[in-house]
Amino acid sequence: MRSEWTKFRTIRGFVIAMIVAGGVILGLGLTPMSGTCTEETCRQPVGPEGEEVRDSFYLLHRSLTGDGEITARVTSMTGLVPDIPAGEGGGAGGAGAGRAAGPGGGAGMRPGLVPWAKAGLIIKDGTRRGSAYAAVMVTGGHGVRLQHDFVHDRAGRPGAVSASSPRWLRLTRAGDTITGSSSEDGVRWDTVGVVRPAGMPATVEIGMFATSPQFVAATNGAGDSSGPTEVRAVFDNISGGASGWTGEGVGGDGGHQRTGDGFTLTGSGDIGPAVVGAAGLGVSVTQTLIGTFAGLVLVVVVGAAFMTGEYRRGMIRTTLAAGPGRGRMLLAKAAVIGAVTFVAGLVSAATVVAVGRRLLTAHGVYVLPATALTEARVIIGTAALLAVAAVLALAIGAMLRRSAVAISAVVGLIVLPYLLALTVLPVGAGQWLLRVTPAAAFAVQQSARQFHQVENLYTPVAGYFPLPWWAGFGVLCLWTGAALTGAVVLLRRRDA
Repeated sequence: MRSEWTKFRTIRGFVIAMIVAGGVILGLGLTPMSGTCTEETCRQPVGPEGEEVRDSFYLLHRSLTGDGEITARVTSMTGLVPDIPAGEGGGAGGAGAGRAAGPGGGAGMRPGLVPWAKAGLIIKDGTRRGSAYAAVMVTGGHGVRLQHDFVHDRAGRPGAVSASSPRWLRLTRAGDTITGSSSEDGVRWDTVGVVRPAGMPATVEIGMFATSPQFVAATNGAGDSSGPTEVRAVFDNISGGASGWTGEGVGGDGGHQRTGDGFTLTGSGDIGPAVVGAAGLGVSVTQTLIGTFAGLVLVVVVGAAFMTGEYRRGMIRTTLAAGPGRGRMLLAKAAVIGAVTFVAGLVSAATVVAVGRRLLTAHGVYVLPATALTEARVIIGTAALLAVAAVLALAIGAMLRRSAVAISAVVGLIVLPYLLALTVLPVGAGQWLLRVTPAAAFAVQQSARQFHQVENLYTPVAGYFPLPWWAGFGVLCLWTGAALTGAVVLLRRRDA
């Protein structure tokens, strides 16, 4: 290893290339984007578990002190979605094919429901955005659900709501426990779940709500369509009658009107965790590491040349004569190139994440907060990604012996799939590539969570990857391990 380290540091081109690779990561990551956010306009409420959340809906409510319950029947659930031409993607179930006015009378809307449009019953710690709650609801495409404190979701009976197939809903509070139930006839009840929202006070607000999140549809690997939607739900058979209720928009639009012995509520917005991407706002800290793929190309060049240079200069015979253990020689080279690349990647990633986040915020771009542990994992993971990619390039260089061919092979395995998934391929094909190729390792940079109850385009464009970070990094390690094994076998079988 001492010999290989001496070779590396005495070849000026290798050292310069590593410095440039770190500089590229810094340069691209610190190039500021422009946005329109200020601390006031883009600040999101914080939920009971410390995460930023979306809390926008229309609420018809009254106060409840102590134990109690509310029961209502939902007989109709319709809505409006953006009128996006057929073939540009999905995300909304059609309730008719005609065009219609949008929320507030705007054009460009048609009847339809997004899958996570919600209408139902809610118990909430006041009307402050981000406060604890529990809600049992019907949805546009996921049946009955029980959700609480924004990030928790339980499935109930499936199926859509209509006049011929209504849904009865019930929320019961007993101390700190809230039980959500549903029924098809108001006689036989199914318990959806029992939850304990955080820190519910003695007096809470209880009532009916309606909300409908952004419509999102993928148009290609890099594009998307999105826009506001609206839900309209009809409630009747309300326990306590149809008087004494107060209506207000909690961080969102909507309204209510009397309908016989009940109400019709309309609403737009969402109650759930905040995300980035088509259905959310801003970016994650992953955005600051956009230069990783460019730095990786330089790292691959160095990794491959560290091995192929021995053949080009005719030094391989001297190297093997000085240390005839060919496998040990290759592993020593791998240790040196991996360690040097890891240190360079660690310094550049740590700098760009710390400084880049502040630059984005200063230029009006909303950055979804991440915990210190998540940021540390992203930084260390990026350094490890670069290091293992350099070792992969070294191993392929040992097998192919030619720099240009080896570099092309590694770039084709790691960088090309990432760029194709990011900019060209349809979402499904891109996700497949990011599962089976070494490019899966870019998952170590994911800093935002995916939530099944939030309709969004969870693509690399927004910083989401199809595999967990550890699994994506494991795919790269498997490829590298296989390449090293093949390289050792060929080194032992072939002449120098």
